[in-house]
This record gives sequence, structure tokens and C-alpha cells, in this order.
Amino acid sequence: MNEEFFASVYNKALDIISRREHSEKEIKNKLLKKFDTSEIIDEVILKLIKNNLINNFRYAQMYVHVRKRKGFGPMKIQFELMTRGINDSISSIAISEEGSWKEAAQIAFNKKFKNGASNDFNERYKQKSFLRNRGFSFEEIDSVFG
Repeated sequence: MNEEFFASVYNKALDIISRREHSEKEIKNKLLKKFDTSEIIDEVILKLIKNNLINNFRYAQMYVHVRKRKGFGPMKIQFELMTRGINDSISSIAISEEGSWKEAAQIAFNKKFKNGASNDFNERYKQKSFLRNRGFSFEEIDSVFG
């Protein structure tokens, strides 16, 4: 293995993760755009994992926290994590640890609908659809309209 090439791939990976947390899949995809040797990229990723510089669980915790603050619900966040290479067991734990999803649904609703829940059937349907599209469960949505 070319030590110099390994070092340049490793340094690029460090550069990427110095800005924010990334999942293994995100790092691999970014490195594959710049370098065409997947074997060395895999070795770099293993070294980063061994040194705890890449940690999918830590990434999932950060991602859940940030997306929840932006008004998204657990179902949407879980799907987004899946597309970023995080398995269901890790994302489920991170989502349940974050908790307070009914409060998050209420906050997202209040931010979007300043006048509160509508009595008009069609408008109320739109309000519920907004929360459903944001990834909140029916139970969390019902808690807003309860």
C-alpha cells in the first residue's frame, strides 16, 4: 500500500469530519468522489472508526437533535438517517433517547399555525397533513389537537 496516498485520503477524511459529524456512508461517498480506490478508503474509514473519529451512533444523536429542533418528527428523521447509512436499531435508540416528541409536534404546529387549531374540517385536515408530512405519528398529531 502506498503510505503517501493513504495519508492523503486520511487527511481528506479528517478535513471533512473537522466541520461536522458524518456517518460512515457520508464519508465514504465524499472520499469516493475524490479518490477512486475503495480498498484504501475502507482502510481509512476503519482507522477513523477505531480512533472514534467516525461514530454512527454519535452522528445519529446529533442528527436527531438538530432535525427535531427544526420541527421534524421521528418517522421522517428515521427515514433520513436510513438514507445516510444509519441502521434502524441505532436510529431508533437515538430517537427514543431524544424523546419529547409530542412537545416537538406542538412547537412545530404553533410555529406554522399562529391562530391554533382550526374548527373548519378542511383547514384542520391541512394542519394535520402538515404534521404528518413533517414525520410525526398519529398519536403525536392527536396530542396537538387533543
